[in-house]
Amino acid sequence: MARTCLAIVLAAGESTRMKSNKSKVLHPIAGRPMIAHVTGMLTDCDVDHVALVVGRDAEKVSEAASLDGLKLSSYTQVERLGTGHAVLAAREAISRGFDDVLVLFGDSPLLTADTLSRAREALTQGVDVAVIGFMTEQPSGYGRLLIENGELLAIREEKDATEDERAIRFCNGGMMAINGAKALEYLDAIGNDNAKGEYYLTDIVEVARQKGGRAVAVEAPEDELAGCNNRAELAYLEKLWQERRRRELMLSGVTMIAPETVFLAWDTVIGQDAVIEPNVVFGPGVTIEPNAIVHAFSHLEGALVRSNASVGPYARLRPGATLGEGAKVGNFCEVKKADIGAGAKVNHLTYIGDAEIGAGANIGAGTITCNYDGVNKHLTKIGANSFIGSNSSLVAPVSIGDGAYVASGSVITKDVEDNALALARARQEVKPGRAAIIRKRIAALKETLKKARAQD
Repeated sequence: MARTCLAIVLAAGESTRMKSNKSKVLHPIAGRPMIAHVTGMLTDCDVDHVALVVGRDAEKVSEAASLDGLKLSSYTQVERLGTGHAVLAAREAISRGFDDVLVLFGDSPLLTADTLSRAREALTQGVDVAVIGFMTEQPSGYGRLLIENGELLAIREEKDATEDERAIRFCNGGMMAINGAKALEYLDAIGNDNAKGEYYLTDIVEVARQKGGRAVAVEAPEDELAGCNNRAELAYLEKLWQERRRRELMLSGVTMIAPETVFLAWDTVIGQDAVIEPNVVFGPGVTIEPNAIVHAFSHLEGALVRSNASVGPYARLRPGATLGEGAKVGNFCEVKKADIGAGAKVNHLTYIGDAEIGAGANIGAGTITCNYDGVNKHLTKIGANSFIGSNSSLVAPVSIGDGAYVASGSVITKDVEDNALALARARQEVKPGRAAIIRKRIAALKETLKKARAQD
């Protein structure tokens, strides 16, 4: 849009119903603070500036809301005198003369740019206040939107509504767009002649009409306007967010066998024709390229999985894990801060940390890169097409050359050159008949202990 726009985000609540030691807007949805979902959405809305109204945990809330490419200023609401009073905490920003002023809530992370665009579009058509509302089968507890001939007459709180008005299913979502040229005039005219002595933003509709302005309601899906006041509602928002994002990914060409069991992070990227099996959890920072597969019961965070690679089942990829094209990390394996080369295999029961694995290498079951000395982490390098036998321990820093072969059960503490065979284990001894002697000795000891306990 050519029009300038200020978004005021209200995030100053005390969050008492969350029963938490931090502001509710800092609680995460899909691994991201709620407030960041709101300001992140604004980056797609042609918003020129964001005025963040803060109270509790002001510094932390401002930090969480500040995103690259977003011009944001914070304003503190010292007293809690209602939503109208909260908006006026950003008076300095409003007075700059933006064409459109949006009022949003920091605990409504599902609001979309499309809804805000439709509210702003109403302003371009001569409307002064566009309230965002929703239709619901359960309107109890919500303010009703009173519509006549397409105009919004008022927002009627349920306790003040008549019986006919309570039957209305079109309810107030709380958020709105206001004509920037008249915003301060309308906001300053809101009174506090009510039982609580507070300034209610909802009164702006009647204020605007009294001053000759027009007000309308813009409908949005009910779920999109859901807010959060307690942990149960936080879980509900998470559910809605996950359902929305899963659907988007599946429609983009991702296969999810049991989508309701897959949990995504806010920034999860999954390419076309990738397959996600049941019970997979994505933490932040994961990219799955096309045609890769993540098998059941795997957990990924901060990882890159290249095309045609395979993860799991029961695998864990920690931050810094990169799987090359066609690579495989199998069941009960953990990879951290390691590059697994193209076509390399880490099939089962293995820990690979702080490592570089060459293309085509094969890492046997039970292999461990011993990367931590109690103070520092050290690097293990395993060359292309090398073979690491099962139950081997590679004590970093150490390098295994291209095409090298490490015998099963070895503890490798020195570098192994290209195409060399490394054995680092004690020579096996076999003593005939000794097993029977040991069993007899153990049985005698057991009998002695049994008699001693009986005497006690």
